[in-house]
Amino acid sequence: MIKIVVADDHPVVRDGVVGVLQAQGFDVVGQAGDGTEALALVDKLDPDVLVLDLRMPGTGGVEVIEKLRAREARVGVLVLTTFDTDTDVVAAIEAGATGYLLKDAPTPDLIDAVRATAAGETVLSPAVATRLASRLRSPGPSAQLSPREREVLTLVARGTTNRTIAATLFVSEATVKTHLAHIFDKLTVKDRAAAVAKAYDRGILG
Repeated sequence: MIKIVVADDHPVVRDGVVGVLQAQGFDVVGQAGDGTEALALVDKLDPDVLVLDLRMPGTGGVEVIEKLRAREARVGVLVLTTFDTDTDVVAAIEAGATGYLLKDAPTPDLIDAVRATAAGETVLSPAVATRLASRLRSPGPSAQLSPREREVLTLVARGTTNRTIAATLFVSEATVKTHLAHIFDKLTVKDRAAAVAKAYDRGILG
């Protein structure tokens, strides 16, 4: 069972998210009203997923993500927020968020996003992907991906697992991992979410 901590400073919103997740059989092990409390609960409860609002009093969402990554916490972070500005999205993804979903997303999308985040897969809502794609595009030499690397990255952006990518492209999972390593190197990033964010930012995906 996937263990979840939900962090949001609005009790009504937080209760609603918790209710939806519990109705789907997820184990919501903790609730936080601010970033400091969220960090403490992650340390104490070791959840699989932290569903995190960005704008909270005290320690904000981006700072929470940065601190979790600095501690090398295993938790996947799914940002669930009303904010879809370029600055918010890129800051959260570059800090190490696994996914970014808006609060007006349909319930099935939230459920799928939580499962994908627990599995370490990148999740970007369509609205967020569009925002990233519309940013000023300035691809440089380091961003020149091969056609196959673009195929792999496109599937990653859809939240596709390595196994499914391998089956789709008729290659081995080891080959997919090699492609991802080359993509990370060319884009100077360390993980799938950051690769997708930078690819949209540079116009490689769109």
